[in-house]
Amino acid sequence: MNDDIIKKVRKIEIKARGLSQQMFSGEYHSAFKGRGMVFSEVREYQYGDDVRNIDWNVTARLAHPYVKVFEEERELTVMLLVDVSGSNRFGTHNQFKEELAAEVAATLAFSAIANNDKVGVILFSDRIEKFIPPKKGRTHILRIIRELITYRPESNGTDISQALRYFSNAIKKRCTTFLLSDFYDRNYSEALKLTAGKHDLVALRLVDRREERLEDLGMVKFYDPESSRTLWVDTGSAAVRRKVDARYAAHQQEVETTMKRYGIDMATMRTGEDFVKPLRALLARRS
Repeated sequence: MNDDIIKKVRKIEIKARGLSQQMFSGEYHSAFKGRGMVFSEVREYQYGDDVRNIDWNVTARLAHPYVKVFEEERELTVMLLVDVSGSNRFGTHNQFKEELAAEVAATLAFSAIANNDKVGVILFSDRIEKFIPPKKGRTHILRIIRELITYRPESNGTDISQALRYFSNAIKKRCTTFLLSDFYDRNYSEALKLTAGKHDLVALRLVDRREERLEDLGMVKFYDPESSRTLWVDTGSAAVRRKVDARYAAHQQEVETTMKRYGIDMATMRTGEDFVKPLRALLARRS
């Protein structure tokens, strides 16, 4: 890595590690549950114990009823599905959406390894750009951060359905999954439903304020990196601004409705703004 990349990785590491340690470790721990219950020990039967937990082998050997004691399996596998399509290389408030995604993903990754969880990543556009299998440890997290800030996708489009299908095929056991995207895509609801039925899926929507509300800037040349189309727009026209704003509002409503329909928790994060508040609010809702 060159010096600039090393500095960027280190900067994100310091910020993400600090946030995960100071704010999210306890909330993360309580918000995301283990895959199930694992055997801990046996002890003598006590009044009120569930008879289904009786260990009949030990009971027969000791001629006295004993029950199995279980405790929650805390170790998780956490997967980060990160949209690296062209629309995420946009931002008008101090950072691009892809930079916001890197910071959020790094914070979640450090929170995960602080709880002894494995972390994996899928970078996707309208194809699977890169798959990093789940592992533990700081070295692994630093590799994830490096890929997030240096990877240049081969394609500019978006296909959330394909990413979710690939993920479900690659990771068989139930895990906690964060889907980071601006959700500029269509026809992904069925894949979303199937994934949410198998895994604990959380949606993190990345937004820039200029997308939410078009300002009066006169004639502006817009470039769509996903379609490579260029378009001149008269932002000085109130009618044009209303039309663009209404289109975005409809998109936002569609995303929110889809997530609610399948019981998927969602938080919205904006470029140039502190993502701590929406992320903590999401964790609080799940605790």
